[in-house]
Amino acid sequence: MNSVVKKLIEIAGQNPKTLVFPEGTDERIPVAAAEIAALGFAKPIVLGKPDEVAEIVAKAGKTLDGVQVIDPRESELLPVFTAEYTATRGVKEGVAKSVVRKPLAFGGMMVRTGRADGMVAGVASATASVIQAASVTVELSAGVSAPSSFFLIVMPESDGRVFVFADCGVNIQPTSRELAEIGVVAAANAKKLLGQEPVVAFLSLSTKGSATHPDVDKVVEAVRLAREMAPDLCLDGELQVDAALSARVAAKKAPESPVKGQANVLVFPDLDAGNIGYKLAQYLGGAQAIGPIMQGFAKPVNDMSRGASVEDVVAVAAVTALQAS
Repeated sequence: MNSVVKKLIEIAGQNPKTLVFPEGTDERIPVAAAEIAALGFAKPIVLGKPDEVAEIVAKAGKTLDGVQVIDPRESELLPVFTAEYTATRGVKEGVAKSVVRKPLAFGGMMVRTGRADGMVAGVASATASVIQAASVTVELSAGVSAPSSFFLIVMPESDGRVFVFADCGVNIQPTSRELAEIGVVAAANAKKLLGQEPVVAFLSLSTKGSATHPDVDKVVEAVRLAREMAPDLCLDGELQVDAALSARVAAKKAPESPVKGQANVLVFPDLDAGNIGYKLAQYLGGAQAIGPIMQGFAKPVNDMSRGASVEDVVAVAAVTALQAS
């Protein structure tokens, strides 16, 4: 566990939040929940059959002290959530019950109704399934048209920098408005999680008109819209990545830019660039990539990689707890 994750856990521990983990049948989740409870930075709820969850934890040599286990199909909350979903979604009761008894939707309803402060899922579910469940239960924040994601990119200790990369996991070809929303929301997350003022660079193949193409125009428009949405935010674009990260290059390519080569939030123009970018940082730069962390929902919901480790789940849980603060 690196120093950044330890710091996140330390801060989250000052005001522990309740987090629900819908995928209790995956052995990583009960084990991670046991570790989270032992660390004390969140109060975990695991969805699954209590005897199966207890068996998984016992095999790992841990205990369920501080972990609540709920079976959605047997829970007294099932009729409560069914009625809530029926009323808000305008569907028949039977349809509502068939939806909310599923763990992802049940977890989402726990978050929606305030019984949990956030949800961590995805180790055993497709991203589309997590997003769909969250969209019909937790729903999107006001003014946000689509969910997106970001990674916390933790550079090696010798470097010491931490970046937010967005969107690297959800939107394949975001529109200018979606790109603007991604940048503004990512900046808010950067400030909350990293405790530093966000400096946002909207990345492109062009720096300040050095190239012409519809893809460049999209980023230019996104910057205009982002400034309307958050006039006090330090942001700029379109910028090539070297002008966003190097003061020397920025002085030559974009001398009037407020970013000045000091960006800590990088907004990628599409998912091709974002996915490639974070993996280059991870595999060539030696960075740790924490995420993807979801953003844009009314309350925190995070979707993890199906290859995530127990340590990854603990790290994302700390981020989720802080998002809920």
